[in-house]
Amino acid sequence: MQPAHESWPTPSPAVRELIRTAAEALLAVPEEGYDAIDAVTLADLDPAILGDPALVAAIRRTNRANLTHWLRVNVQRPGERVPPAPPSETFGVARDLVRRGLDQTAVDAYRTGQNAAWRLWMAQAFALTSDPAELGELLDVTARSIFDFVDRTLLGIAEEMQRERAHLTRGTQAERLEVTTLVLGGAPIAADRASRRLGYELGRTHTAAVVFTDAPEPDQGELDAGAELLARASGARRPLTVLASSAALWTWTAGQDGPDLDALRAGLAGLPTVRVALGPTLPGVDGFRRSHQDALATQRLMQRVPDVRLTTFDEVQVVALATHDEQAADELVRRTLGPLADAPAELRDTLRAYLREDCNATRAAQVLYAHRNTVLNRLARAQELLPAPLAGRGLQVGLALEIVHWLGPR
Repeated sequence: MQPAHESWPTPSPAVRELIRTAAEALLAVPEEGYDAIDAVTLADLDPAILGDPALVAAIRRTNRANLTHWLRVNVQRPGERVPPAPPSETFGVARDLVRRGLDQTAVDAYRTGQNAAWRLWMAQAFALTSDPAELGELLDVTARSIFDFVDRTLLGIAEEMQRERAHLTRGTQAERLEVTTLVLGGAPIAADRASRRLGYELGRTHTAAVVFTDAPEPDQGELDAGAELLARASGARRPLTVLASSAALWTWTAGQDGPDLDALRAGLAGLPTVRVALGPTLPGVDGFRRSHQDALATQRLMQRVPDVRLTTFDEVQVVALATHDEQAADELVRRTLGPLADAPAELRDTLRAYLREDCNATRAAQVLYAHRNTVLNRLARAQELLPAPLAGRGLQVGLALEIVHWLGPR
């Protein structure tokens, strides 16, 4: 890490302008341009992180925030030392890692992301100048800047993790997460003992849920209100709630029937940033585990469709099973839908609604809030794009449409 007393090099005016130009060019790169950085950052992470969609999304946001912060500073003050990004952009991940029982090694992957960002920067530098002296100075100055920036960012994350660990040890949240994690992992902890420590009876029938948000700065109050809403809709007096990350709560409510979906949907209208992924209603400790796993699977699909506020595992179970192998799912979509896979979404959505309503155009029109004639016209256009007639292929076409709906065009 760069010592505070060491003087920072001042680049020549020509190199300062090259740095500014390169930074502006990379800031204009579309979102997909940073996918390689995400890919290498996530590649070797602990499975406990990769299994939590909210945590993965937070890491992606942090990657964007750090890179764009470094680039913006270099547009304004090319070649100068870059301070770490604002704590709100990076410290949420630090707190989430501690809440999941992970240590400092969990952020080592940021070093890999740093290397990917450096390769992206070098490609831009080589595209701007072929003068050996300018190129050498540009790379020397910016290498020092990038490595110093990442060093200080990781130091700040490590310090925040220490603060969060100290905070959790003063309360009950750490124990609740620890016991819940043991039960979910199938550890040999007696159900009655775990129930006492959690204050929640594991022998009953459960509905698990993930109450989460995609907001860059999650509102913990809204997440708590979402969990309370879920409990009321389930008729539960005392749900179990575990803070899984700053953007997600894991909850379980006891009851034979599960939550009232209409009441839950109506209540969510007053919580604009909150989303709910529901697992099935299942009995006992095994049901506690399985319902949670299914709620997480539901959440992973919901994060592909930002406008969906509430979904049950029953609605996505077939898609979750069909997309374990995404390459095979892509092949199914292309083979089954043909040109319809790349057609306007309204055509696929209309055919999907039609199939879900047992091929009843009138009911499909009601679901879509569209005129029946409009639905019929769209259905005709959609069926013209299918590579084979719809008759006798409703199951395959319906599955392919569900995959596209939840995962996007393949």
